Amino acid sequence: MKKHQLCCIGHITLDKVITPQNTVYMPGGTAFYCSKAISHFKDFNYKLVTSVGATEINVVEQLRETGIDTTVLPCKYSVYFENIYGENPDDRKQRVLAKADPFTVESVKDIDAEIYHLGSLLADDFSVDVIKELSKKGLIAVDSQGYLREVRDTYVYPIDWTNKLEALQYIHFLKVNEHEMEVLTGFSDPQTAARQLYEWGVKEVLVTLGSMGSLIFDGFDFHRIPAYKPTQVVDATGCGDTYTIGYLYQRVLGTDIVTAGRFAAAMSTLKIEKSGPFSGTKEDVIHCMNNAEKMF
Repeated sequence: MKKHQLCCIGHITLDKVITPQNTVYMPGGTAFYCSKAISHFKDFNYKLVTSVGATEINVVEQLRETGIDTTVLPCKYSVYFENIYGENPDDRKQRVLAKADPFTVESVKDIDAEIYHLGSLLADDFSVDVIKELSKKGLIAVDSQGYLREVRDTYVYPIDWTNKLEALQYIHFLKVNEHEMEVLTGFSDPQTAARQLYEWGVKEVLVTLGSMGSLIFDGFDFHRIPAYKPTQVVDATGCGDTYTIGYLYQRVLGTDIVTAGRFAAAMSTLKIEKSGPFSGTKEDVIHCMNNAEKMF
């Protein structure tokens, strides 16, 4: 069985976005945004494991056509998000109209990778048992966002991460934003929050701070990563996923933390300049790192 350098495991969603102007349907989810972004880099071995219903099989086929090695687990439904925006784009109501089955130890037992990126969208997507089992074979990467969402009567509510103290001891890479770090730790200061997450077991804590850049803590040093100024802001959806997959891609190739962080930040900048997932090249990212205006 071939060992993959990086494997993303997660549901591809059907997203219904309602604004005062129109209603749009589109694929989404960490697994989708990460896979579309990483499909433009051909110098390493990547694997996607997803679970979708019949409505999203066409998205899987499109990913396969880009060269993504994809395993689809059988599932009755895809995750179906409905996002309703008011005149103020920050005013959002989110519902989950359908849920996919959680990933199980049995469903991922045949996947072998150096790094497993768990694209959690909802709190029950990955149990601690799944995290623990995969950690025996490779390093675990997690974006905390999904663990802080709970569905009750179709509506999504913010929660703290249940069993976080048990789960975090098996996680090597954890990405949080400024809101998520405070929910998890109770601290609003990024360095204090990062140190707490490290003490709970995380080996590399990635704190994204929007236009203020990002902070990466490895237990020894706090690495400040600049944000790069976009030429225009078009679509921020998936920026966090783009940052994480860019960072993991560089780390699995052996790149140091600071360079990997800068690469991830530049990828996010290029992504925000266009609608949809990241669609640039490695050369585009390096050009942004070397030439774009830095922001802190």
